[in-house]
Amino acid sequence: MEQCLLEQLKSQPLWLLLLITLGFLKLLMSLCSILNWAYVNFLRPAKNLKKYGSWALVTGPTDGIGKAFAFQLARKGLNLVLVGRNPDKLKDVSDSVKAKYGQTQIKTVVVDFSGDLDEGVGRIKEAIEGLDVGVLVNNVGVSYPYARYFHEVDEKLLADLIKVNVVGTTKVTQAVLAGMVKRKRGAIVNIGSGAAIVIPSDPLYAVYAATKAYVDQLSRCLYVEYKKSGIDVQCQVPLYVATKMASIRRSSFFVPSTDGYAQAALRWIGYEPRCTPYWPHTLLWALASSLPEWIVDAWRLQFCLGIRKRGQFKDSRKKE
Repeated sequence: MEQCLLEQLKSQPLWLLLLITLGFLKLLMSLCSILNWAYVNFLRPAKNLKKYGSWALVTGPTDGIGKAFAFQLARKGLNLVLVGRNPDKLKDVSDSVKAKYGQTQIKTVVVDFSGDLDEGVGRIKEAIEGLDVGVLVNNVGVSYPYARYFHEVDEKLLADLIKVNVVGTTKVTQAVLAGMVKRKRGAIVNIGSGAAIVIPSDPLYAVYAATKAYVDQLSRCLYVEYKKSGIDVQCQVPLYVATKMASIRRSSFFVPSTDGYAQAALRWIGYEPRCTPYWPHTLLWALASSLPEWIVDAWRLQFCLGIRKRGQFKDSRKKE
């Protein structure tokens, strides 16, 4: 039987044998990709974050993803440095974390990322002096109140987007990284966005998407620069999460709660330089990647035009 099969294969033209071989290799590669996807999303063990250091610093921890990160990091046994602009909200989060995880030490630092960043970063440096800060989560960020054309972006919003998302992330990373280099260990997590990575464009959110593309490239470069120094740098790329920024109140299968996202996010820290921790988001990413870019662009434009229309309507109602 086997001899007969070999004879049949030998009798086939070379081009057909090449096609069969290529098809088999393609199938094998696809199978390996699926197995790897299943492993990293469901079977790969999370790293022990305390090995990076006993403290974690989180920016923007008073709401949304940042707040969920604070609770999840405390649950893992890390002490916290919480950096935000509202002292009352910082105290509320600090008290809530301590009430749930009594052993957690917490420091709060008041920094307005749209204000004097040099002064704010100086306060961060003072707060972390002598602390073994092993994990940094650059979560603070701002987006548009609602979708709008580029020429409709006012000067204040334009300045805030660049200052908070780009300059703030850069300066905080540099401030915390210095100690990690000395200790030869650390993990930096920068929160990116699917608006800059997953879809080919994000019309009517152009500046926001561009700032998050900066965060992604900064993360990748630092990943390469410091990998041999024991420092893991990662850009996490969430799609929609149920937050105030996204104007989504209820979670669903494809839109996780902030706690659901943060739980998934911690499992990925220390691995790939870019990742989408919440696994249903990877399905949406695969779908977006499989479609022609012009289709995704056209859909996104119409979707964002709808957001713009609703936002303008709300603005007009407020002025009445």
